Formats: sequence, structure tokens, C-alpha cells
Amino acid sequence: MDLFLISLTSLFSIINPLGTIPLFVSLTKDKTNKEKANITIKTTFSVFIILIISFFLGKYLLVFFGISLPSLKIAGGLIIASSGFALLTGSFSKHKGMKKKVKEDAFSRSEISLTPLAMPMLAGPGTISLLITYNQVYVELNDKIILFLSILTISILIFILLKSSNFIVKILGDSGINALSRIIGFVLIAIGIEYILSTIISLSK
Repeated sequence: MDLFLISLTSLFSIINPLGTIPLFVSLTKDKTNKEKANITIKTTFSVFIILIISFFLGKYLLVFFGISLPSLKIAGGLIIASSGFALLTGSFSKHKGMKKKVKEDAFSRSEISLTPLAMPMLAGPGTISLLITYNQVYVELNDKIILFLSILTISILIFILLKSSNFIVKILGDSGINALSRIIGFVLIAIGIEYILSTIISLSK
């Protein structure tokens, strides 16, 4: 249960589906309810597939590129911490590569579920590196099953939040979502620093 809660909390913080809601609402404002539902399902499914591939096959990328686990953890920690800093400073979209020109391209797309919603807004480098690390650290079958359930749960949460996006925006407003994102940003910085410090300490022993 501890591993499930820790991994779920970490994934939720790094993916930050709340931070994606304003973009989702903007991109789907001219869509019908049926089209919005279709985009929500496709986005959720795309995120789930990306996370599963990252978790189960990401280790082969490490072998192919000759990257050690400590190097990945430090790099992942830096990415996670930088994502947290971007949330704190209100530049999360830019950090995810959603600059003005990219946003204009997104608005002109007929298919937005995979790009930019699923990747890079939801399943970005920080999430991928975290899952690869989890796969290498937790080698027991029971642990992998728990982590799979955590991935499944976060995917369901993403679906619920995107499905309820208009309602959430009405209740919280942009300022409320921004405030929550900044809190999540602080947590992300702490997670990133913890990854880096724990790796350095383990290497120094």
C-alpha cells in the first residue's frame, strides 16, 4: 500500500493533470460534447500506453544507450525539479514546449489527443524517467503489479479530471488551478532534490 500511494502521488505531481485542464478547455471549446468525450478517451488511452511502454520497455533504452541507473535518477531528478520550478513560476506550458507558435499549431490541429495533450503535456520526460527508475529499483513481481495498478489509477484520474474539466474550471477558476499547480510545483522540487540526494548518498557509500 505504501508503494502504491507513494508512486501514485509522485506520478500525479509530475503529470499534473490539473495544469493541463486550462489548455484542454481552450483546445476543445468549439467541440461538441461527443467530440470532447472522444478526445478525453483517446488522450487517456495514449497516456496509459506511453506510461506502460516507459515502465516495461524503458530499461532497454538504458542498455542501448549505455546509461546507468544513478545517471538516470540524477537526470530524472533534475527534470522533475525543473518542472516543479516551472509550476512555481507559472511557466509550465513553456517548460513543456507549449510556446506561442506551438499553441497556434495545436489550435489548428484536428487531432490533439496524442500531441500536445498526451505528450508532452501529460506524459513528459520527467514521468518517463521516473517510471524507468521504478522498473529498475522495484524488481519483485508484486511491486511491479502494484506499480502497474498505480499507472492504471493515474490514467483513470486523468480521464475523470479531463471529463470534468469545464466543471473544475468553473469551481476553481484559473486562479485556483494556478494556486494548486504552485503547491504541486513545490512538491515536485522536493521530489527531484530527494532523487538527486539519495543517488549521491548511495554512490558515496
